[in-house]
Amino acid sequence: MFALFAIVAQFLFAWALLPFGVLIDATISTFAAAVVATALSMRIYEHAALAEVGFPWNRASVRNLLLGLAGGAGAALVVLVGPIAEGAAEFVKAPESPGWTGVLLAMVVLLFGAIGEEMLFHGYGFQILMRVLGPFGTILPVSVLFGLAHSENLNASPLGLLNTGLWGLVFGLAFWRSGDLWLPVGLHVGWNWMLPLFGTPLSGFTMGLTGYTLRWNTGSLWSGGAYGPEGGLLTTAVVAVLLVWLALKAPVQRQTPYLLRDKWDD
Repeated sequence: MFALFAIVAQFLFAWALLPFGVLIDATISTFAAAVVATALSMRIYEHAALAEVGFPWNRASVRNLLLGLAGGAGAALVVLVGPIAEGAAEFVKAPESPGWTGVLLAMVVLLFGAIGEEMLFHGYGFQILMRVLGPFGTILPVSVLFGLAHSENLNASPLGLLNTGLWGLVFGLAFWRSGDLWLPVGLHVGWNWMLPLFGTPLSGFTMGLTGYTLRWNTGSLWSGGAYGPEGGLLTTAVVAVLLVWLALKAPVQRQTPYLLRDKWDD
């Protein structure tokens, strides 16, 4: 029922927001569909508030959110700054820039898009599956679904979809480590903010925010081509390191998720 609520709501919101452009349509419709599907499912089946899906607000939540933002932005900087330092990429002037109001609007839109995707893929449905299948039986299949959900993005490539699926693993593991959605949201937002600020496509979307674009002097196998760095081997390597860091070293503040409170100590 959660999936049905989400699909119907996504269709309706995507149709309503179509006049506002592809980026706003894709991100805001996802966020709105996630909120509607989650609110209905939590109220009908759990008799609980929307925030109980993984958004408690306390000191641990703030720490996990900041940790996620740092991890996502840091991963993006490794992928982007390294090639610039090595001369494999360089900044070139872009024809135009939307100005600071355009940049701020894009950052807000990307924020809501990331929250929406985390609610859809690691919120109610994900956590209900985890009750039955356990973490390992849930995280991997949902990560595959997360990657496939981006197959209709502009310039999607096999490596790009593989890397997107690996990001799904990161976000799923982040929820399992933290017990909240703040850590995966932070990782998602940190990555999504940095790429367009450096003038690179984000999952096939080119935004042109800063008046500069990053021109690569290497093949698309490393740069990701028109799909952006997410379609390159550099991202594959960085996400693999991020997975190990999350699994072993990240100083996560563990919380008890409402939907798994009777299973969390198993």
